[in-house]
Order: sequence, then structure tokens, then C-alpha cells
Amino acid sequence: MNDIPSADALRTAFRYADPETGTALALRLRSQVLSHLPGRYGVPERALQQLLGPDGAALREALCERDPRKGAYGTALRRRAAALGDPETGKRLYENAGYYGEGAWEQNTQSILTAILAAADPDDQDWYAQNGLVDLLLKRPPSRVMEVALWAPFPEVAARALVTLAPDLPLLALLDVCIALFDRVGVPALTELADAFEKSERPAADAAPDAAHRRSAPRGDEQDTSPGPAHPGLVALLRRAAAAPDPVAVLREHRPDGEWSDPAQVRAILSVRRGGHTDASLTEVALDWGLVRREHARRPFSGPALATLTSWPECPEDLVRESFLASPRATAARAARLPFAFFVGPEAKEERFDFADAVARAVRTGAVPVDRLLSEAAPAGRVLAALPYDHEPTRKAVGDLLAPLGTDPVNWLTFYSRLARAEGSATALIAEVAAPAGRGKRNTTWPRPLPASFPATAPEASRATFLSLFQCATEEAQISVVPHFDERAVQHLLVYGSPSDAVRAAVVAAHGVTAHAVHATTGALPAHEIEALLDLDEPAVDANLFFYCGISQHERVRMLDGRLRGGGTRTVPGELLRVLEEANLGHYRRWLTAGLASGDLGVARVLVNRLRFHTPAGRLRLLVTVWERGGPEAVRTLLDHSRHRLPVTLQRLTKKALDAPDGLAHLKEHLAAAEDPAKLLAYLCKENWNADEKLHKLTGDGVPLPWPALLTAHAEGTLPDRLVPELASLPDCPRDLLLRLLQRLDPNDRSGRDKYPDWLRSALRHGTLSPTDLLHHARPAEWALSVLLRTQEGDWVSPADWAPARAETDALIREHLGNNVEAWAIALQLLPTFTGSLAELISTVGAVAHWEA
Repeated sequence: MNDIPSADALRTAFRYADPETGTALALRLRSQVLSHLPGRYGVPERALQQLLGPDGAALREALCERDPRKGAYGTALRRRAAALGDPETGKRLYENAGYYGEGAWEQNTQSILTAILAAADPDDQDWYAQNGLVDLLLKRPPSRVMEVALWAPFPEVAARALVTLAPDLPLLALLDVCIALFDRVGVPALTELADAFEKSERPAADAAPDAAHRRSAPRGDEQDTSPGPAHPGLVALLRRAAAAPDPVAVLREHRPDGEWSDPAQVRAILSVRRGGHTDASLTEVALDWGLVRREHARRPFSGPALATLTSWPECPEDLVRESFLASPRATAARAARLPFAFFVGPEAKEERFDFADAVARAVRTGAVPVDRLLSEAAPAGRVLAALPYDHEPTRKAVGDLLAPLGTDPVNWLTFYSRLARAEGSATALIAEVAAPAGRGKRNTTWPRPLPASFPATAPEASRATFLSLFQCATEEAQISVVPHFDERAVQHLLVYGSPSDAVRAAVVAAHGVTAHAVHATTGALPAHEIEALLDLDEPAVDANLFFYCGISQHERVRMLDGRLRGGGTRTVPGELLRVLEEANLGHYRRWLTAGLASGDLGVARVLVNRLRFHTPAGRLRLLVTVWERGGPEAVRTLLDHSRHRLPVTLQRLTKKALDAPDGLAHLKEHLAAAEDPAKLLAYLCKENWNADEKLHKLTGDGVPLPWPALLTAHAEGTLPDRLVPELASLPDCPRDLLLRLLQRLDPNDRSGRDKYPDWLRSALRHGTLSPTDLLHHARPAEWALSVLLRTQEGDWVSPADWAPARAETDALIREHLGNNVEAWAIALQLLPTFTGSLAELISTVGAVAHWEA
């Protein structure tokens, strides 16, 4: 077994110890802490030792960082490691780059490679080792890596990148790299580049140079004779420079100062040419748009590249127009500023781009005024549907637009009726509807009314638009209009809208219980709304809550018992019985079993007709509960209506009891015999292979389990293995059994299952176990710590339920470990092999430390 404390254990110690003790502890266990860091950060341990040094606080911070792969701390640490200039560290950082960092794979790789190359010493031969960084960059360089390798201090790498990227590079930037290579290697660099360019241009032998290429050709007596190169005349220029006494002077003749001299600009234009991501860092690079236009003339940008250029807020409008005409959809999706003309032009009318997305982005950024869209763009329905209604300036503008409709319901109903068919602007539509002598039919009722949808479905088309803009109107207007809503509109407002309390009250006042019923038709309702609906005790509302809203089993049992939230009881209403009749037994059998103990005759009839009872005890118990609630006549009615669903022997037994003066007692005697603990235990223990299935049959029939007998059998080791975890998962499982399981679980023998057993999660969620139990009873200690951390970070228990365990742990640590660094270190070193509980580990180490002191 590994005797090095886990990273979780070390982190927990650092968080519980006071800062001074934690820092000293990190230094005391420096090697153990360092062993966990390389995998977290993608940095070799040797580099980490150098970066973190003998600084306990830095070690503690590095291990406790919550997001080492994506967080700012990890990014900064990897950059510091790259700045070391160590070949092995650089290679490892490059190989791991795609898995670490905040951006996409290529962004992370480019970013870290830039830092590595900036610190690399080309005279250090370790960079050139087999499978070293240089070797990797030359053998299998990803396409986007070449953009960074262009400025590499290694001539071979830079030359390879230059030849690869030459068609996408501005000529002046290309010449800068040629000069840099000459400075490092001399004349052979220019000769080899000329050969490489000539070879790469040869496949274009059938192409003719266009006018743009001729305009950008280098000056000089010789012209490149190879047809159609990206930079005509470049090969001749390089050969002439190589033969000249001063090659740099020849190259600089063709290199005006100040143009494409910023590497950031060159990287940006390369990224645009090669389809890179336009993240914030790229679009923050200030481009010289005159130079960009010249590049476009030399070698026209592709449609995607032009669309990428439009993501710069400063992109000239002529380039945006050109991009939009070539690729309206891509341009509309990426442009930082889209001219207003495009929102009212033929491309918008022909739906050649995502109008809604473009409008939402333009409005949010302020690139297009909302008022102008409302008054000039058409049709009104599409414009209003595209607006971002979570944007407060937009809501105010729409509210002002709707003001002329006032509180007259006829105006609003007419507006809704015309919304989908209006061809003009939103302003024109409102003016037409609100005009005293307006044209066309005036609506006095909701047009094309629809019933509510069961379950609720989100509004679409005109209904969705109307719901969004309706909530921008004044509260007075909303209150005046909601009485005229159809059922579907009421449902959409209550389920998918956010009406004020006054508007909600107006809806209920106008539509009554129907409003509540159509509200309770989705499982997405917030808890406070479900609670308010449950408090109504309305049959139709309860039925919808039962069927659509995912309420707790406790609430289902209450409803089928006929118990009211406001106090008292009632016969279970027909609306709930219909829900039981329609429920899908394959998925929702538990909905019906919630009524096993109800005793309500209507519920019992549905259960007998729909459920297949697996045990005699289940059927007998149902009959007994009906008799106890409704008397013998209720049982007789049940027998008459469900004769074909009950065994003949049970019918005879029940009829005999009905004729006897003490019939109920007679039935209860038979029930007690059927539920005899010894019989049930023998039934469950007879065979191991289906013990869990038999348990489900008993619980599914509502038969109470013989827990004392089960506990005894478990203590004696006679319970089937398959049965124990199933018992432990039940909400009424005794704590005694759960505590025994905590002490006997072997975390190393899980038969390939999850580290955290299902029964443990269930027990914590049911509240039959608490985190404090894990602290004192779960063993071995290392597994107990793992489970405690999982409960603290996951959703097994609430923060309030975890608080007592935290307080008790704090008290144990203060009493036994305190600020004794050696005691902390011993506890961590013992943790991987300690077989007792966490509380026992802490107290044992504290006793040893006290004795030694």
C-alpha cells in the first residue's frame, strides 16, 4: 500500500491547520507535497523544486489551488516554468500544453510555446536531443504551432515555419525573418530558403501571376521566373542578396520602416489567414488597416478570414460590407459592428443570416439603437422576437413603444392578433392599432384561443414574442389585459414568465382555480411556487402537482391519504384517482405504492386493478387499511368491483371475516401470520442470487420489514450478500446496521463499483447517517476522509448538515494536534495504513505526541 499521504489528505490538513502551522507542515513534508504537483500543473518536479524552493507557503498554495489546470495560478506557474529556459521542462510543457490553460488546445499550445521559445538558449544542445523540443517541432509540428515557431531562436525551426507560412505572411514580415536567419546562420540560410521557396512554388507552374501579385513584386533588375508564387520575385531577391557583399542591405532595400514591424500584428494576420480563434487577446491587437487592405489586394482573404477580420471593432465598413456580401451568416455571427443597413436590407428579408442573434448582439453592445430598430426594421414580429429582453435598456425602449396601447384590452388583443402578419415596423404597428379610427378588425376576445398544454410547453412564435414584450408593459396595463388571456397564455405567463405579485393576483382573480391548475404543469417550477400550490389543497392543482411536478414521495403519500395541508382529511378526489389510473407503471410504480397505506376506497380500487401484488401480506394489508378507514361496507364494495383481481382464497377469507362480528380482528390475525418475522426472514434468506429482488417485492407491496430479525441475522453473518446493501439503501434502515457497515466496509474490494457505495449516498441523503458518523465510525481512516470530502463538496448533504461534523473536527484537531507540526506530520504519514476511524487517528496521534512531549 502506498504510504504517501494523498493530495486530498494534505490539502485537508493545510485547510484545517492554522496558516503558520500549515506552512511549517508543508515544508516538513516537502517531498510528499512535491510528488503530487507535476500531474496537477503539467510541470516536471525538477522545475517545481526550483520554482517553489524552500517556501512552505508556496508549496501549500500550490497544492490547495482549486483549479490547477485552468486557473490563473496554474497558468502563471507554467509561464514561470517556461521562463526557466530548461530544455526538458520546455519539452514537457509543450507536450502537455493542450491539457492545461483556459483556452482551446491550440491557444494553450501557442501561448506556452511562445514563453518557452522566448527563454530558450539556442546554444544549449539539450534542445536538439532526440525527441527534444526542436526535434518535435521539426518532425510533427501542428499547423497552428508554426505561427509561433516563426520567431523561434532555433534556425531550423524558424526556417521550416517560414517556408510553411510564406504564402500567408506579408512580404515585409517575411523579409524580417530572413534577415534574422541570416544574422544567425549567414549566407547559407538565404540560399537554402531560396531553394525551398523555389521548390514550393514549382507545383504552380501552370498558373499565371495576377496583377495584384505583380504590384507587390520586389524591386530589382531580376524578376522571379517561377509563375504564380505568393511573393513574385522573392526567390530572385534572396539569391541576389546571398551573392551581395552586404546581404542585409539588399533585403532592407525592399523593407520600408514601420510596416509590419510589430510581431503581434503579424501573428494576428497569420491567425486570420489560417482560420484561428478570435479571442479577446487577438482582437485587442491594433491593426494597421491600410496594410490589411494591401494584404487583401496581394492575396484576397477568404470568406471566413474576412469574417474574422470583422470581429475587430475598428474594422473598416467597406471590409465589413465585402465580408457580409460574401458570407452574410458568418459575418453576422462574428462582426463586432454590423452596419444598420444590413438589418433592413434584402439579406435580412431573405433570412440569409441569423437575424435574431445579430440583433441581440448589436443591441447589447450598443452598435445599433433599439429605437431605430423598432421604428425602421421590419417585419415587426421578427424584430420584436429578436430583441434581448433581459437587457434593461431594451425593456425600457419596448415599454415606451407599448405605452400608446394604454390599458385598453382591445388594443392589446388587436395588437397580438396582427403581430404575426404585420409587414411594417413595430412602431408603425403600434400606431395603427392605437389610432382611434384604426383600420381593420378590432379584437375583443383572445384570437385563436387554445387550451393549456399538459405538460406545459414553452411558448413559440407570436406567443413567445408577446409574452416577452407584455412583461415590459406597465403593471396597470398587464392587470387590465390578463383577464382576457386564453388558458395557454395564462399558463405561459405563470410558468415561463415572471409576473409581479399584483399581476399574478389579477390572473388568479380572473381565471380562478384554472390558473393554479395550469401553473402546476412542469417539473421546472421553483420550490417556493410548488409549496404555495400545495398549500391550496385544490384537487385539480394537487392532481397536476402529483403528475407533472416531481413532488416528494412524502407529499404523494399525504395526498393519497386524503390529508390536507390546512388540517383535516377528505376522500381522495377523482382528479387524483385519474392520475393513478394514467400513470406509467413501468416508470412510476412508486406513485401508486404511495397509496398502499391510505385506506381510501377509491385509491384501493385503483391499486387492486393496476398493481400486481407479489405477496399475500401485501393484499391483506390493503384490505385491512380499507376496513379501518371505511368499515366493512368499503371492503365489500372493493371485493365486488375488483373480484377478478384478487385470489379466490383471499376473497373467501375476506367474505368470512365480513360475516363475523370481529371480522377486522380476524383479518389482522391472518395479516400478522403472513408478516411473521421468521417467515419473512426465511423468505429473504432462502437464496442469495435473487435476495434483492425479493426485498423489492416486499417493500413494493408495503410489507413492513422485520428489522430486529434482520439485524440479528446480519450480526450472525447469515444475511445474503446481495441483500445487505439493498437494506442499507432504504429510508427506514436502522442506524445500527448502517454503523456496522461503516466499520466493516473494505474500500479496496468494490468489485469494480463506485468508490462510494449507493447505500452510503442514500443513507446520507435520507439523514439516517450524518457526516459526524463518518468521522467517528467509518474506517479505514483514509477512505473515511475521502467520503467526508465528497459529502462536503457534493450534493449528498446540505451545508447545514455538514456544519456539526466540521465543528467537531475542529474541536478534535485543537485538542489533539493544535499547532504541533510533528503531530500533524505523523497523522498524515499514518493515514494511508491506519485501520481505525479518523477520530481515532487524531486522538491516537495526539496521545503519542503528548507522551513524547
